[in-house]
Amino acid sequence: METTTFDMGAAAAEVARVVAGIRDDQLGDPSPCDGMPVAGLLDHMVGLTYAFRCAAEKTPLPDAPSVSADALVADWRTRLPAQLLALAEAWRSPGAWEGMAAAGGVTMPAPAMAAVALDEVVIHGWDLAVATGQPYSVSDRDAAACTSFAEAVGESPEERAGLYGPRVPVPADASPFERLLGLTGRDPAWRP
Repeated sequence: METTTFDMGAAAAEVARVVAGIRDDQLGDPSPCDGMPVAGLLDHMVGLTYAFRCAAEKTPLPDAPSVSADALVADWRTRLPAQLLALAEAWRSPGAWEGMAAAGGVTMPAPAMAAVALDEVVIHGWDLAVATGQPYSVSDRDAAACTSFAEAVGESPEERAGLYGPRVPVPADASPFERLLGLTGRDPAWRP
């Protein structure tokens, strides 16, 4: 069976650029993630980039810690960009795409886990960018890979719990990325 792989490097670099543009006075600002300020989203990104790198490396981790704006590490400005690059590098290994992979208490085929990892990076990168008033760019290839995953998530609240909010309708002429945002429960027009 052939596995379709993809490279997370461009998405990781774009999110690292966004992180570099976040000011300290924006840490308490709201994000598109209900009840999660920018600092909480950064804390989540620090945890998920590490967890999905470990998933690629087949390194078991304890259960993921809860996300909190108060738990954001002091070195997030350097740690998060480094972890984004390490995540992309870990998924470049052919072995990362073989067998099963585990992250966040969930085990699934490695290619599916890679799709989840890319989705988390791409979507939360947009969350951070829009919350802090920065431009954001996603390739159509990355949007398509994430859309395949997002379309597979059902519409019931039980299927979407902990992953996405209810789907948001987007115009018929929406870009591939705007369509993805709608599938993940985000309004492409959201602004703080």
